[in-house]
Amino acid sequence: MAGAGKLFCFGCGYSARVFARRLASRGFAVAGTCRTEEGAERLRAAGIEPFVFADGEPLEDPETVLQGTTHLLVSTPPTEAGDPVLAAHRDVLAALAPDIRWAAYLSTTGVYGDRKGEWVTEETPLDPNVTRSDRRASAEREWQALARESGLPLHIFRLAGIYGPGRNQLKSVLDGTAKRIVKEGQIFSRIHVEDIANVLEASMAKPRPGAIYNVCDDEPAPAPVVVAYAAELLGRVPPPEIPFEEAALSPMARSFYMASRRVSNALIHDELGVALAYPTYREGLKALLKTL
Repeated sequence: MAGAGKLFCFGCGYSARVFARRLASRGFAVAGTCRTEEGAERLRAAGIEPFVFADGEPLEDPETVLQGTTHLLVSTPPTEAGDPVLAAHRDVLAALAPDIRWAAYLSTTGVYGDRKGEWVTEETPLDPNVTRSDRRASAEREWQALARESGLPLHIFRLAGIYGPGRNQLKSVLDGTAKRIVKEGQIFSRIHVEDIANVLEASMAKPRPGAIYNVCDDEPAPAPVVVAYAAELLGRVPPPEIPFEEAALSPMARSFYMASRRVSNALIHDELGVALAYPTYREGLKALLKTL
């Protein structure tokens, strides 16, 4: 990739690792944070220089660690106290902003709240209806404030439900944890982890500081339909349908069913020219059969 530089990821989780490994293969120097020394070993094995960042404690010598960063990815989740990256490193990032070519904050489509199954776009007012989504909306505002003050070339990506190798309905059908929970009118949008990386790369190639993008595939679908399709691919009988009112769910799992919306991805197609590798759950799950 022409103009390769240094990518620093605050939070090298599932999605960030896929993106980081891809940029490393393009000639980028790649570094990022994790919460434990065990996590650091996993990052080293993936070719990512690791730094431990946990419990809001600043990186040791952050000016040196972040020096030379040309591309910044932030996927660290906010806490009750706000965004931990900004709390610990706001001044350092503001000072480095003139040298950063592209910055990304990974948010969630949860910030739109419940739309009763209606479509949302990047222009839809935010109305988060659960605590974790409200924190994401607040974190978006914090990062936007830093960008206005420092010139950081910030892009916000609102991710739908993420699936991919090791995290998909095929795996849950095989291990017996899949449930087909039926709630009238409920519909979800989702995105394959490789397509998240595709969108991020497309934005890097065509930066527009201040941009916000929904990152999801072309076809929102009810969760039980996707589980049934996974079972069909595996030649298994799908798990029985369970009415939402009767489902034994954790508070976290239950909260996902408190909002229903269809998320439009027109902007990533029209502006960034993204052609999704997995435009629906069907292509995604078929490809994932090979990873089982």
